[in-house]
Amino acid sequence: MKQQVRILGIDDSPFRFKEEKALVVGALVRAPNYLEGVMRTEVTVDGSDSTQKLIDMVSKSRYKEQVKLVMIDGIALAGFNVIDIEALHSSLGTPVLTVTRDEPDMDKIKSALMKYFHDWRERYALVTKIKLKAIRTAHKPLYACGLGLDWAEFERLVTLSTVRGAVPEPLRMAHLISAAMVRGESYGRS
Repeated sequence: MKQQVRILGIDDSPFRFKEEKALVVGALVRAPNYLEGVMRTEVTVDGSDSTQKLIDMVSKSRYKEQVKLVMIDGIALAGFNVIDIEALHSSLGTPVLTVTRDEPDMDKIKSALMKYFHDWRERYALVTKIKLKAIRTAHKPLYACGLGLDWAEFERLVTLSTVRGAVPEPLRMAHLISAAMVRGESYGRS
C-alpha cells in the first residue's frame, strides 16, 4: 500500500448501560495524521447491530472508495455489541483490523457474556474467531486481529499511523471526536 494510505478509525463514545444507543464515530485519516473526514452512526448498547451499522456507515459514505483499512478500537462497541469482522471485511471488500491497548482476559469476557446474554456462545465465537496477535510499538504492545492484508502490512500501517504514544492516530481521533460529540469536550485516555 502507498505511504499516504487512508485509514478509517472507528470508536464508540462514552455511554451508560441504561441508554439504548451509543454514538460511533469514524475518523478518516490520511496516514500518518491528516484528518480528511468524519462519519457517524449509532449502535444499540449491548445489542447485535454493530456489524450492519458499520457496513452501512462506510458503504453509504462518499469516502468509501478512499478507505484502504478499517481500524476499530476493539471487537465490540457499546458494551458487548460484538462486530463480525469476517462479515464486515467481506461486505466492504476492505481490510479490517481491531486494535486494543491491553491483552483481553478471555475468561472474564466469557464469564460476563455467560452471565448477561442468552446468545453468549455466538458472541463469544465472534470474539475468539480470529486469533489476537501482538503488535510491537515504541511503548507496550497493542493486541490486534485482522483480515484482508498480510500481518506485516497491518504492523506497518499501525506503526505508520502512530505519531505519539501507542495508539494509532485514526483511533485516537475517533475517540476524541466521539467523546466531544457526547460530552461537549474530549476527555480520557485515547
